[in-house]
Amino acid sequence: MLYGTTASEMDAPPIYRLPQDTLHQIFSALPLRQIMICRSVCKLFNQVLTSPCFLHLISATSSLHLLALRPPHHHHHHAHRLHQSSHPGLHVFDPDQNQWLRFNLDFLPFRSLHPVASSLGLVYLWGDSPDLSPGLSKSLLVCNPLTRQFRVLPQLGSAWSRHGSVLVDSASRVMVLTELAALYCFSGSNQWLSFSSNLPSKPRSPILVSDSVYALCDVGSPWRSQWKLFSCTIAKMKNSQTWNRLERHEWGDVFDILKRPRLVRGNGNRILMVGGLKSSFSLNSSCSTILILRLDLESLDWDEAGRMPLDMFRCFQESSKFKVFGGGDRVCFSAKRVGRLALWDYCSGKGDWRWIDGVPGSGDGLSRGFVFEARLTALSP
Repeated sequence: MLYGTTASEMDAPPIYRLPQDTLHQIFSALPLRQIMICRSVCKLFNQVLTSPCFLHLISATSSLHLLALRPPHHHHHHAHRLHQSSHPGLHVFDPDQNQWLRFNLDFLPFRSLHPVASSLGLVYLWGDSPDLSPGLSKSLLVCNPLTRQFRVLPQLGSAWSRHGSVLVDSASRVMVLTELAALYCFSGSNQWLSFSSNLPSKPRSPILVSDSVYALCDVGSPWRSQWKLFSCTIAKMKNSQTWNRLERHEWGDVFDILKRPRLVRGNGNRILMVGGLKSSFSLNSSCSTILILRLDLESLDWDEAGRMPLDMFRCFQESSKFKVFGGGDRVCFSAKRVGRLALWDYCSGKGDWRWIDGVPGSGDGLSRGFVFEARLTALSP
């Protein structure tokens, strides 16, 4: 028997006698999928793999690139009854494993949870206060479904949850943007900074890239839409300065060839613009496919990133509207009566298209969502 070791300790499996630092180094070599599986093997593994030291060790090195779904839109009271009678959760799709996963959100003491955005393993979502009547007070929360930690952001009025777009970035900055005003909160702050946004119309699919916000706005007439790209740095917005319209003569009719364009954040300093490719410039022209354009924000040059195959687009032709979500090298498309998602995947560098089946809780068939880079990120207070 080793000096200082009890008989009961000698009878335990050898892994129990390893120093915690050694266990951390062993498990840190595993992919995140395997780490999550090991957490449910035994009490020791769960304690080791949920310790603050281990979470700090792997928070920036191991991640899963997933696509998360927002809950389907329902009438408010119906949604309230739905969430009271079921366990809240976040449905995500793993493109690398081609499977759906579900993260429980039952650790959040709020009702009618509605996830809207994510960054660096943290999910931002609206929720009804448990102490007030449904819809009377909405709170914006940030949580990590993997570590089951959460924090409530400074209080907001319910109108912001109905009309505002929640934007987040890798620096833990949060913005809630509307046509007339914007709220901004940075990591460690306990209050929102409010300032005028001064946009010409309601922003469509705004995105936050580095220190700037980009959005499409309709500057046309009531009879004919005319979409333009606007941008504003956070510093200028704080000083109530106007947004800049991004345009170059070389762009030509880039905004006129797409029907109902949307913005999606691309990789690095790039943004994607997605819409139906018009077959002509007439007012009610049909679309021949769905086109993905890519803008390099440094050179301000557009190029074509991809276009939906015709056999896939035929499933979208009968629908009056479709939804787009994603980011980086993956974009998802949904439409009424299609029953599944179309995925554009550029991770291999060649722009593959495929179907995603088994969409959970699709409701009206219009799935909405966001990119969720799942990590074991510790949530700062």
